[in-house]
Amino acid sequence: MRTPITWFVKNPVASNLLMWIFLVGGFIAYFNLNQEEFPDIDFGVIQVSVPYLGATPEESETGVCLRLEEALEGIENIDTLTSTAREGGCDATVQLASGADLNRVLNDVKGNVDGITTFPTETEKPIYRAFSSTGNVMTLALSSDTNDLNLKTVAEDIRDDLLDLDEVSQVNIEYIRPLEIAIEVSEFTLRQYGLTLDQISRAISRASLDLPGGTIRSESGEILLRTKGQVYQGSEYEDIVVASYPDGTQLRLGEIATVRDDFAEGYLDARLNGVNSAIIDVMRIGDEDIVTSAQQVKGFMASTQFNLPEGMTLEVVTDSSLSTQTRIATVAKNAYTGLMLVLIILAFFLRFKIAIWVAAGIPIAILGALIVFPSIGLTISSLTVMGFILVLGIVVDDAIVVGERIHAFEQKGLSKDEAAIEGTVEVSVPVIFGVLTTIAAFLPLLLQTGGFAAFSQVIGGTVVFCLIASLLESQLILPGHIAHRKTEGYFLEGSRPVVAWQNFQGKIASSMEYFAEHGYRRGLRKVLKYRYAAWALATGVIMVVMALVISGRVIFQFMPSIEGDTVYGQVRMPAGAPAYITEQAADLIEAKALELKAELDQELVSLKAAGAAPAETETVVDSVLTIIGGTAPRGGPGGGQRSAGSSDVAEVVMYLTPFYERGQLSSAEIRDRWRQKVGSIADALELSFVSDAFSAGDAINFRLEGRDEDNLKIASTQLREELMRYPGVFDVSDSFRAGKQEVQIQILDRGKTLGLTLNDIATQVRQAFYGAESQRIQRGSDDIRVMVRYPEEERSSLGNLEDLLIRTPSGSEVPFLSVADYSLGNSYSSINRQDGRRVITVRGAVDRTVVKPEEIRRDIIAKYRAQWDRDLNVDMVIGGEGERQMESLSELYTLFPMAMLVVFALLAIPLKSYVQPLVIMSVIPFGAIGAIFGHFIMGADLVFFSILGIIALSGVVVNASLVLVITVNRLRDQGVGMVEAVSKAGALRFRPIILTSITTFIGLVPLMATANPATFFIIPMAISLAFGVLFATVITLFLVPCLYLILHDFTGHTDSKEERALAYQHQFN
Repeated sequence: MRTPITWFVKNPVASNLLMWIFLVGGFIAYFNLNQEEFPDIDFGVIQVSVPYLGATPEESETGVCLRLEEALEGIENIDTLTSTAREGGCDATVQLASGADLNRVLNDVKGNVDGITTFPTETEKPIYRAFSSTGNVMTLALSSDTNDLNLKTVAEDIRDDLLDLDEVSQVNIEYIRPLEIAIEVSEFTLRQYGLTLDQISRAISRASLDLPGGTIRSESGEILLRTKGQVYQGSEYEDIVVASYPDGTQLRLGEIATVRDDFAEGYLDARLNGVNSAIIDVMRIGDEDIVTSAQQVKGFMASTQFNLPEGMTLEVVTDSSLSTQTRIATVAKNAYTGLMLVLIILAFFLRFKIAIWVAAGIPIAILGALIVFPSIGLTISSLTVMGFILVLGIVVDDAIVVGERIHAFEQKGLSKDEAAIEGTVEVSVPVIFGVLTTIAAFLPLLLQTGGFAAFSQVIGGTVVFCLIASLLESQLILPGHIAHRKTEGYFLEGSRPVVAWQNFQGKIASSMEYFAEHGYRRGLRKVLKYRYAAWALATGVIMVVMALVISGRVIFQFMPSIEGDTVYGQVRMPAGAPAYITEQAADLIEAKALELKAELDQELVSLKAAGAAPAETETVVDSVLTIIGGTAPRGGPGGGQRSAGSSDVAEVVMYLTPFYERGQLSSAEIRDRWRQKVGSIADALELSFVSDAFSAGDAINFRLEGRDEDNLKIASTQLREELMRYPGVFDVSDSFRAGKQEVQIQILDRGKTLGLTLNDIATQVRQAFYGAESQRIQRGSDDIRVMVRYPEEERSSLGNLEDLLIRTPSGSEVPFLSVADYSLGNSYSSINRQDGRRVITVRGAVDRTVVKPEEIRRDIIAKYRAQWDRDLNVDMVIGGEGERQMESLSELYTLFPMAMLVVFALLAIPLKSYVQPLVIMSVIPFGAIGAIFGHFIMGADLVFFSILGIIALSGVVVNASLVLVITVNRLRDQGVGMVEAVSKAGALRFRPIILTSITTFIGLVPLMATANPATFFIIPMAISLAFGVLFATVITLFLVPCLYLILHDFTGHTDSKEERALAYQHQFN
């Protein structure tokens, strides 16, 4: 390294140009990078939906799901295959194996499913969806007391205008039922004219169509032929001729049928703050910038082109760009504070100009890292900024070691150029390999593939590129700047403030040097003399902490509850419940939400008076959204699907103002108060309230898998009852739902003698009650079904079924009950299957301050898993958060040893020893102990991100030890005695070791001290790093020298026993 270092020191233009390349390149990259709150997550999920309209869940399972599973189970790179048989179809979800090519698997899935020829004839074409990452930019609510049709018309105009904006590619209109043209003909009319529903349906299909007719090739050119007769409006269908008679008269559809051009039958409605609303979701696709997209939408809303009909309002319900900018700004503020603190610490212990250039390495390294962001797909997000904070005190470590060594050589009397070259060259090997060990320790974050891979990879990638940039800066840029700094003739030289500061800083620096030489070195020699006692004490500490961890006294929970700004309240009634009952439940939840909103606004007044909330905050709850017949999307795959809704589900959503603006009122507290106000709802199968902003899945989630549905029901009932006994467990439910009442039809022998088949009866019943789909038309952006069926009053009771007339093949009509019979039963609301077996999922929420999910999972598995497997042939599998925990931790168990092997190799190369790296790596467990104690001190739970912090810490804490051991080796090579070399090296390296530790700790203090939801998951990592480094520093300064001597007690010393005794004695003279 001497040649390039010398060249850059002798060529200040080169070092300045390299610095400006980093700075300018970083700024250019920064202004061209997109901003987003969290990175795009590659779900690796493919969904195949096969509509089987009108079918019960059991019919969907046998007719569609089983065939789908057979077709999909042989495809490569599928991790899990789950299917749900529901009313009206089957959904199969394929979770890809890690690293699988989504497009290739999608093509295989399409090929296999399209090859199925045994689906029932009533099924429609399969719908394939490969989930790509889309983010919500804004949610708008178009509100008015008018009807849904008017809302839909205006909402579509707004959607079209928004899609004309450059940065907006997808806009969804939610909670509006799809349109349908319903042609209703009574049984009496059909008999009067001798018609059937099937005949009317075929007549419509024949009369309403556009058909290409080919081409006429005339001498003057080609002329296209086409038949144009497709009708699109309900009124136009009334003119379709259904029958023509010999006397020339015609029977038109309008004469015998009621044509309704309206919404499909169903139950779906939304209202914002009690006013009827259509919800408009603006989505971000691909590389679109969330902030730019939101600015364009707001610009459109403020423009003169935007006009709404009288009585309509368009409100912003959520704006992700605001939370993105707030989160990034909050984290950036912590970064600036950390940077200033690091600069102050450096200025105390190093010459001011050296401190400035050492601290300048932080922005140079960060901007240097930004240069590569566009090429590797990283953006400016909360995670990248958090990565910068984590690395804030680490990137300056190599610069401190280099700057301190150059300063030491200058004090020996070398010229600035020579001091810069010699100082940098002396520490270049430990600095380079120290940075490489830190990078190696972050490898587990980069190589993770579980659910948190998108998070850890961004943080790990940010840190690694910052470290690489800092290494280049410390070796090539920093020495030149220190060598060519002005030490004479500079601004304010000799002035009183400058002289005072130099004297003050000189006293601090000399005090530290004096303490290193006389205080620390004296103590170190004493510890070295009793090194085996020190080793025993350290071993005892490790054993005690291991015992605490193994015994469960150190509580670890995978994912803590995360403060959010949205609270959801959801109710599920029995399947098939009348819509008005669900609506009454929703009205109650909504009323209690509005009541709570008024109470919170009263409390806000006192919070503002006490200065706990900003004076400009007007309300705690921005808005209350009520959805009847559907649920609000929570992010991730799904959401935004168009359907007519379900009569048994409703959800109310409270959107809160940001955490600090609402006076730090906890969303969990608001959720609990809301739950208490609502109480219980009669007949509700499920009533849940959720406020967590981020979740790894249900805190309590058990999948019961088996082939006997009765045994599954027994197990799920027992499990629900057991979970409800735990204090702190609430909202317990399972995925088994008794479905709607079901009428099962069988053909009688009398019907068979008339030439009827079960298919004839089933088809005629289906056409009467569900309807015959005559055609499907595209009108604007709407896909509209044209249905022929009986009027609603003729299909509203079992009596209508009994009165139905069945047409025989001869054309005669016979009563339904004369040729068929029926029995009553119950169906399932849905049937869940995974990897070929039926599944019931039991889930619940947990108050983590009362009980930890890990404790419950441990107890339940010990009590029931073996028993149910033996007695019921039911397997219990942990799902939700527990499943994510096992996946992530098992991956870390593989990746951590690999990272440690890489660290060992990177230490062994510069040390030229197989044993000395083990001495250095002995600080790693003490770093982990420091991290655990840090969590106790900060009152924080040990969580998954704490473990990631400990793993990253393992590469940071070895750096100081590496510098120390290399110095010892160098002094021994120069002929210094063993004890003298160890103690002298400790004193020489005391200042850089202390400085690197303090800067790493101080750089993370602002992050640890800010209890902000914006930084929820990075704080445990910061605590692990900060306190781990602090604790490991003490070990580095005392235990590593002891272990070094102990090692040579076994391998042999280069000096005699008498010389070593004299070295100890020297201490006390």
